[in-house]
Amino acid sequence: MTDHAHAHHDQHGHEAPAVAGRELTKLAVSATLHCLTGCAIGEVLGMIIGTALGWGDWSTIGLAVVLAFFFGYLLTIGPVLRSGLPFKQAVKVALAADTVSILVMEIVDNGVMLAVPGAMEAGLTNVLFWGSLAFALLVAFVVTVPVNRWLIGRGRGHAVVHQYHH
Repeated sequence: MTDHAHAHHDQHGHEAPAVAGRELTKLAVSATLHCLTGCAIGEVLGMIIGTALGWGDWSTIGLAVVLAFFFGYLLTIGPVLRSGLPFKQAVKVALAADTVSILVMEIVDNGVMLAVPGAMEAGLTNVLFWGSLAFALLVAFVVTVPVNRWLIGRGRGHAVVHQYHH
């Protein structure tokens, strides 16, 4: 890191990363793919369970959101624990790293699922359900990348977890 990067701290004491431009975008894409993985696991599992049980849209979405946050945080907590951080601290790192990203992704992908006529009612064997879910996750990814880019550029979001990846 440059001396200037070491000297630059935001108002909350987090060091801003010494990256910009394409490198910052690459980090944002990587962070968003990480988020997408946890969200997708939770979304798919929640949608499958809710749909299979015949739940309504809001119950199914509620379960999918809870599971998306659970798996999203879990994918961060595991590696952070392996780096030697105690569980309580690992949870704090995951909350700081992933909350905004997961929240944006969940709002967008569930909004898309609700906006596609018949998607939520299509059933697990219908291509409309799976196509809509895949499309919803893709749209959520595209919307979340610039959010993560902005956060990482300010030393927030997924930037707080990078020191534990080594």
